[in-house]
Amino acid sequence: MLIKQLVAKRHMNKSKEFYDKAYKKKGYATASHPQNHSDYISLKKFVEKYDLKKKKCLEIGTGRGAFQDLVEDYTGCDLSCTIGTNMRKPFVQGDATSLPFGDNQFDALWTIHTLEHIHEPELALSEMCRILKPSGLLYLAPAWHCRSWARDGYPVRHYSEFDLKGKIIKSSILIRNKIWYRAIFIFLKRTYRLIKYMIKPGPITFKYLKLNPNYDVFWMADSDACCSIDPYESILWFCSRGHICHSYQTWYSQFLVRTGPIVFRIKE
Repeated sequence: MLIKQLVAKRHMNKSKEFYDKAYKKKGYATASHPQNHSDYISLKKFVEKYDLKKKKCLEIGTGRGAFQDLVEDYTGCDLSCTIGTNMRKPFVQGDATSLPFGDNQFDALWTIHTLEHIHEPELALSEMCRILKPSGLLYLAPAWHCRSWARDGYPVRHYSEFDLKGKIIKSSILIRNKIWYRAIFIFLKRTYRLIKYMIKPGPITFKYLKLNPNYDVFWMADSDACCSIDPYESILWFCSRGHICHSYQTWYSQFLVRTGPIVFRIKE
């Protein structure tokens, strides 16, 4: 246990050092205005649909603070201290796996393109549930299914930059990235997970693929991702604990989920 804690702390320190430096530059997480962010329209609809304008809201992974004015009572939280310079609203530096807030504090929470950068995502999800009030809302929008080859920037680098093994990996991406190819493996895993859950109902363990983040060279989006997450896995995790998935309300729509944000309501 002690070794695991030391490894987790080491990962967290490396992550913090990377993001503190990254946010001082202009090329990382560039959206500082909401209209420039890919999730702006869907997050705005989320705020409007559930009447959150005056509710107590938290954002985990604030980036450059693009969404801090979407609601009046906003608090931002991020691992990086550097981000605080972009904030006009309250900001707290903290680790998502051990959030610096008391239980049942927030009416709603959103986290966008963040969970995939956390080394222990299940701990982060548990923390989100802890700090949300009963019937609180969660807008969960990580970059689902991060690719292992993003770490070394295979899609954006030329063949001449790689050795033979690297050239083979780069060539294979053309097939490995096809929807039909990925669907074969994804639906086999989902079928196994669903059957296992049906046989033994109850809270399940959150399954994900660990990735080796690149904290030296940021080649492309998600070069720094720590894990690859299937959205179906997050639905199973929440629903197995009695929480409600508003985005996908039938078992077959959940099973066929592809990408995009998912809205959960914490059980009362």
